Amino acid sequence: MDMQKIGGFLAALRKERNWTQDALGEQVGVTNKTVSRWENGNYLPPVEILQILSKLYNVSINELLSGERLNSEHYKANAEDYIVTDLMKKSKDAKTHITVACLVAVMTILAGLAVILLGSLLSAPIWLRICCIAFSLVIIGLGIGVCCVLTVDAGVYECPECGEKFIPSMKDFVFGAHTFTKRKLKCPQCGKKSFCKKKIR
Repeated sequence: MDMQKIGGFLAALRKERNWTQDALGEQVGVTNKTVSRWENGNYLPPVEILQILSKLYNVSINELLSGERLNSEHYKANAEDYIVTDLMKKSKDAKTHITVACLVAVMTILAGLAVILLGSLLSAPIWLRICCIAFSLVIIGLGIGVCCVLTVDAGVYECPECGEKFIPSMKDFVFGAHTFTKRKLKCPQCGKKSFCKKKIR
């Protein structure tokens, strides 16, 4: 994405309508300095502003992000580029979520075990030891919860029966028996419950 090109295109579109940066800023709800930053290529307008600019200038968001008017052939090519970029970003985000989830799981299990060990080594009353064990179980439970939130939609599960790819509900995800790469889930397409393989999108 060429920020300078996008900025120049935004400036040219504004000038075609004989609008000042102040006038455009009033229409989209920003200051003239913000408009200037967009047009200098320092910042990209947020999605909601791109939608407004698209309507104001009568161009597509694809054209705004390309920094030029596109014919049908270029439009298609650019659309595919953005789709590929988006898919690569989703895949990278999913891998990051899974890595963070693994780290959280290891850290919470180690912290929980450390508290249990500490409780057993202390020459303290039984009630205090029980409190230590309960506290460690809460820590481990919270860690598992965070892992579930991070990984439930980090990729999809593929049904081995019909090949359907889907994201399970949080309840099915949490209570489904699982290995590291598979989880026992009910397929929304064929309705069969089986060990579905996780695939990073």
